[in-house]
Amino acid sequence: MFDVQFITHFTASISYPDSARIALEGGCRWVQLRMKDVSEEELKNTAMHVQELCRQYGATFIIDDRVDLVKEIGADGVHLGKLDMPIKEARKMLGKGFIIGGTANTFADIRQHVADGADYIGCGPFRFTTTKQKLSPILGLDGYRSILVQMQEEGLTIPIVAIGGITREDIPSLKALGLSGIALSGGILKAENPVLEMETIIRLTE
Repeated sequence: MFDVQFITHFTASISYPDSARIALEGGCRWVQLRMKDVSEEELKNTAMHVQELCRQYGATFIIDDRVDLVKEIGADGVHLGKLDMPIKEARKMLGKGFIIGGTANTFADIRQHVADGADYIGCGPFRFTTTKQKLSPILGLDGYRSILVQMQEEGLTIPIVAIGGITREDIPSLKALGLSGIALSGGILKAENPVLEMETIIRLTE
């Protein structure tokens, strides 16, 4: 199983809910709502809208950073970046019924997240990406390979999802490494036909 996660993004012509709808129409069944620098009201309204879309398509709905909002509206889980609430604390707040993902750049990050009770890791960046500020060191294929070897050596098993500037051309080599999946964002929306682009990517991962 090689999963495709979509992280919402917006452009001049595509809103956050529209970006989620595009991914869902293209066959993606995992959407993470990532909205920075918006009002509380806008975030909550958008989250409820995107959650409804995900339910219509039978997709998993994750919210970036906001553990409180996940609990309040009953989303499927939360994704926590390095500067967000610690995973251990989020697990105490949410209990076992919610998915908790953590961002990692190194094997040490992954080891810590596993110890703290994460369910999956968003590991990257694979290459330079404009959708993220303050980028961690680029991993590339060799970086993932090294991390997977270290995990095997220590007997750590947790899904590792590659993220950061990934395009459809990268999928065969990332899949061959033994990763659990990929996360995509702006690359889908910049395509000439975003729904078709997502459909193509889903086919490549099957």
